[in-house]
Amino acid sequence: MALTNLPGPFDYNSTRNKLLLTEYGRNVQNMVKYIVALPTKDERNKYAQVVIDLMGFLNPHLRDVADFKHKLWDHLHIISDFQLDVDSPYPKPSPEAIHMKPDPLKYPHQRIRYKHYGKTIEMMIEKAKAIEEPERKRHMVQAIANFMKMAYVQWNKDSVADETILSDLYALSGGTLKLEENINLNRVEFRANPYQNNQNNNNSRGRTNNNQNNRSGSGGSSSGGRTNNNNPRSNNNNNQNNRNRNPGGAKKY
Repeated sequence: MALTNLPGPFDYNSTRNKLLLTEYGRNVQNMVKYIVALPTKDERNKYAQVVIDLMGFLNPHLRDVADFKHKLWDHLHIISDFQLDVDSPYPKPSPEAIHMKPDPLKYPHQRIRYKHYGKTIEMMIEKAKAIEEPERKRHMVQAIANFMKMAYVQWNKDSVADETILSDLYALSGGTLKLEENINLNRVEFRANPYQNNQNNNNSRGRTNNNQNNRSGSGGSSSGGRTNNNNPRSNNNNNQNNRNRNPGGAKKY
């Protein structure tokens, strides 16, 4: 049996032209393609203005952008693959400016002697070495040592002796910066994430409440369903009740 009236070849997205700006959809791109093929410039200008209004309606968030009309006209030229010849109120963008790639970022490639202190400490030490006033320099060095202690504790999650911090400070400064031996640094303690501690406390409280409920439930059911065999009075009463129900000790079959 021959099949008749079969539809033509199916139109799949994989066989269509690539969407240049997906946020406007396929229909807007087809409209722009139609405008490009119009013979007169007056017709192209009239239909281009209609498509601009439609593009602004489809993307209302662009109205919050400064000079959003300029952005819509740039998008219109991009959708037409820069082939649309209309009287635009804004200069036509160039393909080179649209597809321009930014310059690669330059990341610092510097060796850090003690990574748990960071590069900023080394820069602060260099600034402190250049200070000439003795009293100001002493306060600066003490502030750097306190900061180093805080950074050490936060990185290693453990306490540290002041002698270790002072030794590292002496090494980083090349033997030029040091504090007096009787000076104590600020006390620093490692503190874990407070949100994690609150979550652990809530979980432990929930487990405690569940265990308490389980004990209460099991105790109530067992006390209601069991007879206290350790009480002699209760046993005597039970035996007396059995004799009254079965006098003479006759067996029942």
